[in-house]
Formats: sequence, C-alpha cells, structure tokens
Amino acid sequence: MSRKQQLHRPGPQPGPPADDTGCHILHVDMDAFFVGVELLERPELRGRPVIVGGAGPRGVVSAASYEARKFGVHSAMPMSRARRLCPRAVVLPVSHGKYSRVSAAVFELFRSITPLVEGLSLDEAFLDVAGAGRRLGRPAEIARLIREQVSAQQGITCSVGVASTKFVAKLASTRCKPDGLLVVPADGAVDFLHPLPVASLWGVGERTEQTLTRLGLRTVGQLAQVPLSTLQRELGNAVGAHLHELAWGRDPREVVPHTPDKSIGAEETFDTDVDDPEIIRRELLRLAEKVGARLRASGNAGRTVSVKLRMANFKTITRARTLAEPTDLTRVIYVTARDLYEGAGLERVRLRLVGVRVENLGPAGAAPRQLAFDEPERGWREAERAMDQVAHRFGRGAVRPAALVRRADGDGRDGRDGTQ
Repeated sequence: MSRKQQLHRPGPQPGPPADDTGCHILHVDMDAFFVGVELLERPELRGRPVIVGGAGPRGVVSAASYEARKFGVHSAMPMSRARRLCPRAVVLPVSHGKYSRVSAAVFELFRSITPLVEGLSLDEAFLDVAGAGRRLGRPAEIARLIREQVSAQQGITCSVGVASTKFVAKLASTRCKPDGLLVVPADGAVDFLHPLPVASLWGVGERTEQTLTRLGLRTVGQLAQVPLSTLQRELGNAVGAHLHELAWGRDPREVVPHTPDKSIGAEETFDTDVDDPEIIRRELLRLAEKVGARLRASGNAGRTVSVKLRMANFKTITRARTLAEPTDLTRVIYVTARDLYEGAGLERVRLRLVGVRVENLGPAGAAPRQLAFDEPERGWREAERAMDQVAHRFGRGAVRPAALVRRADGDGRDGRDGTQ
C-alpha cells in the first residue's frame, strides 16, 4: 500500500467539535482490537458478546467485545470468571500473527501522517501532528482522517483523543470509546479533568487510590485543591508532585518515536501443573520459536537469554545467561533456555508457568551473530527464515519443529498464547 493510496484529504467535513488550537497530540486506540480483527473473519459474530483468550481452566481474557463488557468481562480476567459472567459469549483463541499484521498496517498509516509516532502497544499510539497541519489540516481533521482510513483499510474502528498533552489525549480517547473522537481544548483541560475520579490520573494504582480516598479525595478537582506539601507528605515527594501537576493538566512529556524494544519474550501457563521434563522442554522450544521469529521480524538480536519458571506454589525463579555474541536464532535461544531450565534443578518439580525472554537487544546486523552450537550458521538461519516466510503466508502452525508436531494432547497446555 503506497503512501498516496493511504493519504487523501477527506471530503467536506463539519467544523471541529471543539477548539483544537494548540492540540497537536493525538492518542489513537483501537476499539477491542483483538476482537475487531477476529470479526473480520467471523462477521456473523458482530453484535454478539465475544471474548478472545485462553479457553483452558487457567486461561485469561485478552480482549472482550463491548457486548461482553456489558456483563463485566474485561481483559486480564480469568476466563472461568468471564464465562460465569457471560455464559453465552463466544470464546475465540488468541492469534497474535493476525494482530501483528493489522497493527503493522495501521502504524504504517500513522507514520505516513507524521514521523512522530510513539507506539504503546499493538493497538495504541501517540502522534504529534504539529508538522502535518499544512498538508492535512487541523488536528481534529487529521484525527477524522485517521479514523476514516483505519476503517476503510482495515475494517476496524478506533477512538482518538486530541489534546495539548499526552496525558489528556489518552484520557480523551478513553472517554469517547468506542469509535469516537474527542477534542479537549487547551484552555479547557482543567475543566475536563476535575470532575473525573482520582483513579483516572496516570500513576494512581489501587494503593494510592485507597490513600486518596482515606483523605476524602475522590475527584481530580478535589486533589487539585490540596496543597502540594500535603500530597508529598502523604504520598512521597515524587508521587505527590507528579499527581499535583497532572491534576492541573500539566504534562511535559513529548512524543518519543521509535522507542527500541528492551526485550522480547513469551510465556505460557499450563492447564495443570507439569513435572514432566520432556513436556517442559517442548514448551521451551515452542516459546523459543516464537521469540526467535519476533526477533527476526523486528530486525533485532539479543545477547542475554533468560527463563522464567513458576512453581505450583507460585514461587517464581529466573535464570539468565549472556552469550558471547547476539543471536536471533531459535535453536540458540532454545538450547540456552533448556540448559538454564536443567541447571535450575527443577526437572521433577511441578511447574505452573514457563517463559523465555531475550534481552540486551540491538540491530541484528550490528555485530556478528552467535553460531548455533557447532552447526553451520548459514544453514540454520536460512531454514528459520524460510519457516518465517511460510508462517507469514500460511500462519504460524503451518510449519514447525517435529518435536512440536508430535506433542501429546495431554501435555497440560491451555492453548493460550502467552506472548508478552
């Protein structure tokens, strides 16, 4: 899809819903993104409660349609509870490959509008459109254009908040969901913020909210009237000052594009606790395959491989090894992860969760690559890149290591893709 195909000035539009002067920050958030992508292939499910996530007893909700949310279902909720709340919901498995492809196309659209794009996740980003005004119009018009193009090109919807700061823009997109556009004028940010609950403030978690409630502070406006010294005494200097600034709409953060990945990893929670080393090794291989593919797709390689091992009693240990040279090879990642697992002394201990992660990332071509343990590098790399191409065209399950094809049905996995 060329930039000319992506960008055209919208037709006649009504005036902006509010004064967008100085509101050059956009926060774009896809609406129930995983569900929206799944419905492209299952249009008959539109209007019905749909949940995307793991269906096993330890599965977790990754996304829920707005119809399912009416029943109290939300992301990160145990699937067992979601099913109790909404027994008529259709549950679909997670398909990260599909979401990544749609996300890449959406971000290509963003970057054709402005180079100042800060991705927060697959389905969420900040854009600074200050430099795009002469070409595309006012910020609210650009927001409309984005919503139109995402819908036309990808068949999904998004909500856009337009404001003078990142914090207010993000709140605005949340307040206009789903499929909405909200402009918060620069001189109206305080009026917008003060009626909101204190939990709306970035950085207010459960414990901080409890402290504020104990102080009788339930709205942002109430918090704003408290002296800074009092907030710092109750919450600490840094948190108190941070919340005081946000309560008055002050957020100096700029849109920072191209934030590099610090690490790439994946993890899996088993249906039932597993103490069979062969099942654990197969799962480590599956996770290493996923991590290696993501490294190669991102053009990165990493020097440190780590494993995460969570026991049945929820005690979690991690083990890591730094390689002599960076790698993006699945085989290297797997062999290292396997050795770390075996060296942890947990081969007969029941495990609830395992994870594989590669850290200390850098551009894959910046340094020599780690060889695949006495195997010719070229052969392994060519084989793995060929697998990547097949997976991109036909799906990740189209080609895989023989050990994964032969995996027993009763190996304890819940079928949930635990990629982070």
